Amino acid sequence: MWTLPNLITIARILLVPFIVWSLFERDFVSAFWLFAAAALSDLFDGSLARLLDQRSEFGAWLDPIADKLVLLSTLVLLAWDGLLPVWFAVLVLVRDGVVLAGAAAYRRLTGGLKVAPSWLGKSAVFLEFVLVSAVLAETALQLGLADWLPGLFWLTAALAAGSGLHYVWLWSAKTCSFLKAVRS
Repeated sequence: MWTLPNLITIARILLVPFIVWSLFERDFVSAFWLFAAAALSDLFDGSLARLLDQRSEFGAWLDPIADKLVLLSTLVLLAWDGLLPVWFAVLVLVRDGVVLAGAAAYRRLTGGLKVAPSWLGKSAVFLEFVLVSAVLAETALQLGLADWLPGLFWLTAALAAGSGLHYVWLWSAKTCSFLKAVRS
């Protein structure tokens, strides 16, 4: 449980209150750097777990929780502040709610659940991190990214919606397979 990759994931969770506080204080420079550290740690902990062969069930559960805490808190506050479209934050919240509900329903039905994000889900989360980083970077550092942001919003929204539908399809297929096996 206390492997280096899991400690990095825990550190990412511990960054959330500091990111939130920075956003409440409208200190976008600090929020950007803290969020960037969280985003980079997400790339680093998974790679390190594979490299060191320290993948664990605890880490498989903790990593998406950390991602959601960082992303959702930041998305909601950026939408609240008018820096992200509210519809986008709602889309991501609904998608994550549907995925969580599907996982919970499957676990309740079968008594078990192996956390295994799909490539589409991983891609959506990656683009969400990129989008939020770009919004924060533009707000904090004025890098001239404003012209690129609308396209990035729509691409990320499409991938988020697509990954949500993909998870619904995956949970449905797993449920059908489970029910067929039970009937046999």
